[in-house]
Amino acid sequence: MNTRILVMLSLLVSMGAVMHAIAPPILFGMRPDMLLSMMFLGIMLFPTPKYVVLLSIVTGIMSALTTTVPGGEIANLIDKPITALVFFGLYLLTQNRVNGHIAAPILTALGTIVSGSIFLAAALFIVSLLDGAFIPMFITVVLPAAVVNTIVMTVIYPIVQGIMKRQTITAS
Repeated sequence: MNTRILVMLSLLVSMGAVMHAIAPPILFGMRPDMLLSMMFLGIMLFPTPKYVVLLSIVTGIMSALTTTVPGGEIANLIDKPITALVFFGLYLLTQNRVNGHIAAPILTALGTIVSGSIFLAAALFIVSLLDGAFIPMFITVVLPAAVVNTIVMTVIYPIVQGIMKRQTITAS
């Protein structure tokens, strides 16, 4: 593994962790997972299976450490690797077919919805709260998080692409 890529990925995770930690809670301690935006950005910058797996595990751990949701620690560790692999697959399908500036926000919205669905299902199962709580929490937490992450990606992706064009950091 390339040390420069690992440093870049660690910077993305650390920025995402700070954004995740300071994001205000929306409902029952749940807050938008800003780490997802950075994980998705890392996957788009370095679309290699070994970096995707490593990034998803580290992001899951960081998310678990900063969550305020009961049962969210385990749910994050389940959610992030699955979401990363789904996002990676979708990214590979659209990589050469759709302009990156269009695909990045759309894939981010889809990835956030996938992540939120997996997280909610796991968290609600862990705390044994399955009686109709999924839909209201999905609407009040996951959909706003998808909007916020999409806006963040719309702003950040072109900036990072411009920076990466001037650098020599590439996935090998």
